[in-house]
Amino acid sequence: MSEDYISLKWGTLKAWNLTSPKGRELFEKYVALGSSASAMLQRDTPEQKQLICQMIDECGADAITLDWEGIDVSKEEAKRYVMEY
Repeated sequence: MSEDYISLKWGTLKAWNLTSPKGRELFEKYVALGSSASAMLQRDTPEQKQLICQMIDECGADAITLDWEGIDVSKEEAKRYVMEY
């Protein structure tokens, strides 16, 4: 079982744990662009959305959680959710 996970809410990161150096680097880039402690208040830029998609690809988990919906989805569905929100 992977220690990695990503949970998305309102089209952005809600909770995450990325254990790879690349995953942590992507997250640091995301935060450096500016982020809110609240998923509800976060307004991701196109660059931040791309970074979230890269984090999803880097995540060792088989599925990504959509918190509001209470479901797990494939990485492709999760990326579509982020980009289309």
